[in-house]
Amino acid sequence: MVEFNERLAALRAQFADSLEFHDPKFRKVGEKIFSGGTRLAPYSGISTFASLPLKTIDFNAPDFGELQVAVVGVPMDLGVSNRPGSRFGPRAIRAIERIGPYNHVLECAPAFDLRIADIGDVPFKSRYRLEQSHDDIQTAIATVVAAGVIPVSVGGDHSITHPILRAVGRDRPVGLIHIDAHCDTGGPFDQTKFHHGGPMRNAVLDGVLDPARTIQIGIRGPSEYLWEFSYASGMTVIHAEEISGLAIKAVIRKAREIVGDGPTYLSFDVDSVDPAFAPGTGTPEIGGLTTREVLELIRGLKGVNLVGADVVEVAPQYDATTNTAQVGAQVLFEILSLLTFSPSLA
Repeated sequence: MVEFNERLAALRAQFADSLEFHDPKFRKVGEKIFSGGTRLAPYSGISTFASLPLKTIDFNAPDFGELQVAVVGVPMDLGVSNRPGSRFGPRAIRAIERIGPYNHVLECAPAFDLRIADIGDVPFKSRYRLEQSHDDIQTAIATVVAAGVIPVSVGGDHSITHPILRAVGRDRPVGLIHIDAHCDTGGPFDQTKFHHGGPMRNAVLDGVLDPARTIQIGIRGPSEYLWEFSYASGMTVIHAEEISGLAIKAVIRKAREIVGDGPTYLSFDVDSVDPAFAPGTGTPEIGGLTTREVLELIRGLKGVNLVGADVVEVAPQYDATTNTAQVGAQVLFEILSLLTFSPSLA
């Protein structure tokens, strides 16, 4: 009993009356986040991605200041083949509270460790014209890249990745880690190639994506016959059905082997996640990744040379629980956490 009382007295003396961080690891983070004994309430202020600072950019006269990373919304879903609605994805993800600021696995707080901001949405000239919208996306992201800032985009349907890659890979083709239920390497149909089933094929043919440095993870569903281009071009495809046998750590090793040290883009489609966890998307496919597997997979990419990323296909109106937007917001935060370790920002 004496020993217990002594330990209790020591704990009270150290912790009872103040918010003070004694462990150096926790102090390093806590003193950034807490100011005057409090921190920002997650339900207050203007909703931004993961409660990032807001920096509105006038794309006609852009001033990015000293930003290293810009998160940008791309509310456009004119390229969908099934259910529309991912145009509301950026707004839904912004509305999710309590994302971050500390990543306890990667031991970082990206909002404090990076010069980063939510810069609003891509300005579109028309809400009706798909090809013109792609031009608007490419122009906006090229502006971000030209300023030496890494773009992290939130869609929107997956067709947005093609114009983004045209901007990110303009000076040299990039590698790709693509987490999705679908390869998205289909050809033209219904009189256009600019749909959400073909962005990766289009990017390779435009010379901005290196298929030998591309890995596609979580692929499944009835559209396999559309993905011939993935195999013909030399992409590596890991089907969802293989993952249980391989284990996530083996998938991570393969992804890192494929992309190597070169500049790499990360594209995450929320339909990679099983609809039991994320039903709010345009083309749900059962048998997908669990949220725990997704987190392990993305966190395992620490140190990959990321030069851009996107999170796409959150369509919140098909999800009464907001689970899908929660998944999208958390994945976004994990990607921002990865960027704190990207050699491109060293």
